[in-house]
Amino acid sequence: MDKTYQDKHNSALDMLQDYKGYLEKQVFELKKLDEKSEFMRKWNENTIKERHEEILVIDKILKSLIRF
Repeated sequence: MDKTYQDKHNSALDMLQDYKGYLEKQVFELKKLDEKSEFMRKWNENTIKERHEEILVIDKILKSLIRF
């Protein structure tokens, strides 16, 4: 495998992993807010669900690319 291609591939995986970490942190913060307020729980319900779906998709992508 070409070294520059491998560097780009690893860089893309790192960026995707960082984004996944960011989403997980965001979900954690939203859940903390939910504990404080019933209003926030209803407000954040969809957002948390969407973020979990994004995290699942990113996991699938990462697993597929790592095998490559």
